[in-house]
Amino acid sequence: MIGRCGVSCKALAALLVLCLGLVSCGRPIGVMQAAGTVPPGTSRVDLLVATTRAADENPAVLFSGERGTGLMVDAVDISIPPDSNRKVGQVQWPRRLPGDPLKDFVTVAVDPLNGEKAGENWLRTHMPKSKRVLIFVHGFNNRYEDAVYRFAQIVHDSHADVAPVVFTWPSRASIFDYNYDKESTNYSRDALEELLRRTANNPAVGDITVMAHSMGTWLTVEALRQMAIRDGHVASKINNVILASPDLDVDVFGRQFMSLGKDKPHFTIFVSRDDRALALSRRISGNVDRLGQIDPSAEPYRSKLEAAGITVLDLTKLKTGDRLNHGKFAESPEVVKLIGDRLIAGQTITDSEVGLGEAVGAVAMGAAQTAGGAVSLAVSTPIAIFDPRTRRNYDDQVRRLGQSMNNTVGSVGDSVGAGLPEEAQ
Repeated sequence: MIGRCGVSCKALAALLVLCLGLVSCGRPIGVMQAAGTVPPGTSRVDLLVATTRAADENPAVLFSGERGTGLMVDAVDISIPPDSNRKVGQVQWPRRLPGDPLKDFVTVAVDPLNGEKAGENWLRTHMPKSKRVLIFVHGFNNRYEDAVYRFAQIVHDSHADVAPVVFTWPSRASIFDYNYDKESTNYSRDALEELLRRTANNPAVGDITVMAHSMGTWLTVEALRQMAIRDGHVASKINNVILASPDLDVDVFGRQFMSLGKDKPHFTIFVSRDDRALALSRRISGNVDRLGQIDPSAEPYRSKLEAAGITVLDLTKLKTGDRLNHGKFAESPEVVKLIGDRLIAGQTITDSEVGLGEAVGAVAMGAAQTAGGAVSLAVSTPIAIFDPRTRRNYDDQVRRLGQSMNNTVGSVGDSVGAGLPEEAQ
């Protein structure tokens, strides 16, 4: 059968092999039932959750994977167990209901917010002194609660000084509904643009970072592109866009990026060449490279990413508990710390305030074995960063260390795929 039907059947077979890694087994249904109160010692994350999903008939589920009409917004409060009872980067799902707040993530409260003013007021009352908002867009194969609990974990573990907003689109949370999910991102494009516009127009908001994962990166970049075409530019408050494991055709991303106009937000991309989910996506998408699986040190990506000013963090050597290597950005304590400490604040880990030793001590250049006795190039975490400013800063250091180091570190500052616009070349 596989031999006769070719790539599509082989891809289906691969999908079945990955099934156990993608499907959450044994998880109880109904975790969105509000507990009301939780014991002392827990942490609480208050979220604004916007969705294009249809309401579920079960109030403990709230929203299904089917498509709703319009944009629904709720205030959702999540309780997270004490740090002593959990591991950074992990969501503790209850094995049975009700969950134990001292061991499990638990929904504390759910309050529908009717009307645009209600969402605006929530942001105003939850705005930190930084006036920053972080909007998260989830990926393929996610239930409503998956998106909410995962983002609560990211906000908590990153210690991000933000007002957190989740945009969750209609995913049936089935590995066999890839195409339905993809079309649901297109269905939700106008609604995400509306949410971005509402947030940018809120006088209490000073700065917006949009962070998207996997298939959600398609939706995010499309919404930004649509805004830029409609208004002539992306809203000025949207300063940073983080694409984690982007399930994006590199050629298509190049065109999208070009459409964002001259004053684009700063883009940061998390890639991992061992991402098994993206390997499968590439297989069923015409064998065109997915943006989240590129080698940023290889041409043509290297030069074009650098010219476009896009920062890439290569997580290939980073090991987490994710068997598909598709969620490293959320599960790695080092990465979530980078998100909270610098990326959301509009900084990179290589800005002028960071010395060479600190910068390379925080990231790995993949060069430990050739760095020899150069203590300032010591590696502590297997994350490689490719950033235009980094490359310029490191060039001087590399020359001091001798030409032999140039081949090792000179690749810092690599850049995005063949599809990037001519203006970025």
